[in-house]
Amino acid sequence: MKDARIVVVEDELIVGMMIKLKLAKMGYCVSGMASRGVDAIAMVEEVQPDMILMDIRLKGGINGVETAMKIREMSNIPIVFITADSSHETREMAELVNPQGFLLKPFMDEELGSIVDSVLSNSVGGQGR
Repeated sequence: MKDARIVVVEDELIVGMMIKLKLAKMGYCVSGMASRGVDAIAMVEEVQPDMILMDIRLKGGINGVETAMKIREMSNIPIVFITADSSHETREMAELVNPQGFLLKPFMDEELGSIVDSVLSNSVGGQGR
């Protein structure tokens, strides 16, 4: 699964770059990064990633959950939400998209690696590439 294409959608550039570097250290390829929902949707259409790491709070007019809903209309790419907001309301809203997981900020490298490995090994899109 190390050849999987991963898109990181994160509104804070430095956090997005840190995630990209951590994934690269683990042997994964980040095929694209976006900080706004509209950019993420366009990138997903273009890149056709095997997995998306999506922050719930994004720049621009639509948040990560709304972005994920629009992506779900196009495809069933596995989405893992990353967020610092662990409130019941946020989690309930995010569950509407049926994500493959949640990663609560701040997270350890091991947590990131574990969820990425798990999602990619269980996803149909990540197999046979």
